[in-house]
Amino acid sequence: MIEFIDVVKTYEQGNVALNGVTMQIEDGEFCFLVGPSGSGKSTIIKLITGELRPTSGTVHVNGYSLERIRKREVPYLRRTVGVVFQDFRLIANMTVYENVAFAMRVVGAREKEIRERVPYVLELVGLENKANRHPGEMSGGEQQRLAIARALVNNPSTIIADEPTGNLDPERSFEIMALLQEINNLGTTVLVVTHAQNLVELFGKRVIAINDGLVVSDGMEAANDHENQ
Repeated sequence: MIEFIDVVKTYEQGNVALNGVTMQIEDGEFCFLVGPSGSGKSTIIKLITGELRPTSGTVHVNGYSLERIRKREVPYLRRTVGVVFQDFRLIANMTVYENVAFAMRVVGAREKEIRERVPYVLELVGLENKANRHPGEMSGGEQQRLAIARALVNNPSTIIADEPTGNLDPERSFEIMALLQEINNLGTTVLVVTHAQNLVELFGKRVIAINDGLVVSDGMEAANDHENQ
């Protein structure tokens, strides 16, 4: 579960990124986080992953209290949260298989576990036939699937997708969102941060809208508005 209670985040130069955010995302939920650039979305992601700490208020993520988490606990928190970035962040000189295996090695997985888990995850994202390819030999949609596989491989309870369709055409974008929906159906909590209003409306999930560091709406409004048009 992800819970923010009256969270304020002020950066050193005095810029107030979050101004009292309260929200809760239950285990197994699929949720969109939307808002204009500079509204506080990136700060929320960095608080969830332990990259930042709140100035005040409380942040709970998968059993960890982020305002008082110890440095040595942060890697354990991050094993519970897989992050998918818009720019993929793949390792160019590693194959598809090696990119995913590397994410397991970083957290100390045994080679036997890696050999069992990586093919399963590649099959889940539809890349089982591309294991020996390099990222540069793949389309943008395939690279994003690889980024999702890497985020999934350590079996996190939560996936955060930060603008996962930002660099993709509409057809590939829909495929990536459908894949995230499939992952959610398997029990993983999914939080998608996006500007893509058409996808938000199409998938009809809960939408948390943020602006000027505050939650301005939370619910199914975007989906319902679309249905009523």
